[in-house]
Amino acid sequence: MGGVLSLAGPKCRTSDYNEMLNNGSCKRQKTSSIFYDEESPRLVPFLPDELSIQILARLPRSCYFNMRLVSRKWKTTFESAELFKVRKEFGLTEEWLYVLIKDEADKLSWHALDPLSRNWQRLPPMPNVVCAEESKRGLSGLWLWNVVGPGIKIAEVIRSWLGQKDTLDQMPFGGCSIGAVDGCLYVLGGFSRATTVRCVWRYDPILNEWSKMTSMSIGRAYCKTSILNNKLYVVGGVSQGRGGLTPLQSAEVFDPCMGTWSDVPSMPFSRAQLVPTAYLSDLLKPIATGMTSYMGRLFVPQSLYSWPFIVDVGGEIYDPETNSWTDMPTGMGEGWPARQAGTKLSVVVDGELYAFDPSTSPDSGKIKVYDQKEDTWKVVIGKVPVADFTESESPYLLTGFHGKIHVLTKDANHNIAVMQADVQDNLGSPLSSTSVSAESLHEHSDSSETVVWKVIAGKDFGSAELVGCQVLDI
Repeated sequence: MGGVLSLAGPKCRTSDYNEMLNNGSCKRQKTSSIFYDEESPRLVPFLPDELSIQILARLPRSCYFNMRLVSRKWKTTFESAELFKVRKEFGLTEEWLYVLIKDEADKLSWHALDPLSRNWQRLPPMPNVVCAEESKRGLSGLWLWNVVGPGIKIAEVIRSWLGQKDTLDQMPFGGCSIGAVDGCLYVLGGFSRATTVRCVWRYDPILNEWSKMTSMSIGRAYCKTSILNNKLYVVGGVSQGRGGLTPLQSAEVFDPCMGTWSDVPSMPFSRAQLVPTAYLSDLLKPIATGMTSYMGRLFVPQSLYSWPFIVDVGGEIYDPETNSWTDMPTGMGEGWPARQAGTKLSVVVDGELYAFDPSTSPDSGKIKVYDQKEDTWKVVIGKVPVADFTESESPYLLTGFHGKIHVLTKDANHNIAVMQADVQDNLGSPLSSTSVSAESLHEHSDSSETVVWKVIAGKDFGSAELVGCQVLDI
């Protein structure tokens, strides 16, 4: 292109002619060294910036961090919306997996995985602050209502916080929920000093920084989130009331373009009214155990819960066109896999709704697909090789990117592993066994096996546990 970029020199110099004497003879040597000029008005010497941006947009995102170090102008360019707009126009967007983990000290941290290069990058830490008016609330009068079952350990975690002031001060994100919309990650609500908070934080991968967004209308912990029509919906969870923590039926929606929250009609929990006795009706509290965006609507499986009892009561569907809730089809709601509070693991891949059912055995699980015509869940993958980590709060996560289903879990060495399976050819034919690649959790050689699970990435995070994950396509 007529020039060589280098970080070695701070100023731009034209070709130098130096005379060098060697063994008494005079030799003339031409050495050319053109260095990048920090003050240069162009991104790349001799090229218009419009063309330079088109060239830079073709570089993998994994290179962007180092590219920002070239100059101030390059840093500004790689943090600009213009560059990523060009990437989108060229069809060069990349899906990255963002994983939230929790270490032994209950400290949360985000890590991004580039599935193509298999490189991990740690995100900047989330700000360790909450809304001023919320942080002033104390522990007085706190009465805990157990929100989830022993399999998730959330009730035990909340109990362990009581009386531990130092821990509470350091954990503003305990019980938070996460979401991804408009190319950014969101962290919503949670506990601070044993009080539910309304705070919302956004991570912008282009700027590589966190910023505070408009707070929710009410403090929530363990609420469910999903994306529909490029808006972030939040339903359920628990909130701090006069009598302690109470389950919520309310919902609200965040518009990232406007930066505002709007009310959504509360979930009616109509089937919860069918409880046979008044005693059970007062004892069992309705909770949303998941939420998935599917076919232009929000599907929310629900349960009635009072530790250690849980009763699935189907679910409800929110339609943004009518701004109303309707009952979920019976087969869909009653058959939704993972019959345990808060563990409805589901994902939509290529328009199909999948759910992970870990209940078959401690060291395996099934993946089911919902058949809308027959209103039933069918096994599409008969065995998912997951290690037995039943003591973990979230021993496995389900997600989808690159058009394939992925399961996150820990391998036998306690490393976090991202497993991939291509289910495009498996619809309609239940698979009773699974083959796993040599680098994965287990190895099987049964010739009758037709699905190959492959570990596409793994990382040693020590004793850290999985909390959640999101996929961003930018």
